[in-house]
Amino acid sequence: MTETIAGITIPNTALVREATEVVREAATPLLFHHSRRVFLFGSLKGQYRGLHADPELLYVGAMFHDLGLTPAYRRTDQRFEIDGADLARDFLLAHGRTAAEARAVWLAIALHTTPGIVEHLEPETALVTAGVETDVLGFDLDQIKPDDLQAVIAAHERPNFKQNILQAFTDGMKDRPDTTFGTMNDDVLAHFVPGFTREDFVDIILGSDWPE
Repeated sequence: MTETIAGITIPNTALVREATEVVREAATPLLFHHSRRVFLFGSLKGQYRGLHADPELLYVGAMFHDLGLTPAYRRTDQRFEIDGADLARDFLLAHGRTAAEARAVWLAIALHTTPGIVEHLEPETALVTAGVETDVLGFDLDQIKPDDLQAVIAAHERPNFKQNILQAFTDGMKDRPDTTFGTMNDDVLAHFVPGFTREDFVDIILGSDWPE
């Protein structure tokens, strides 16, 4: 059955149904509903901005973007964003999408916590971050009609979301703190992990092996 929320249709395809099941099985309800909102908000902001994304690719990007925070898929040797990006790329290639399409989604997930880049890339890449920025940071809420906003929240509620998503970030990154260097993720660990010390870019330069 086709599902429509706030005028956005969830693609009723085998690829989308399988992507949904992957996330349902691996993620908490918190991350599942967050990821669905990211797709919906990203789609709505795409309409506002005149960006036309492939809905299947945008859906996989949105749904897989936080899988690196889950016990099923998280690693400790790389950024959590890369965990999800690799999974999405492999999933899309296995379902017959092109290498270029899989690469666009890989970039969408890999860069979704790195400001100032994705808006210059393909719509499928840009709109994942656009959805994340709205749901997590409250950016650009004026680009979504109030009725549409309420429809999304009614379908995918966000109880105590601010505190719960911060806890999910902390749990997903606290045993790989070195991977947060140079990203906004180290803000999370600095707030919630006792003893965490940020790397300092200036100190690295001044302390390098070069004499001058």
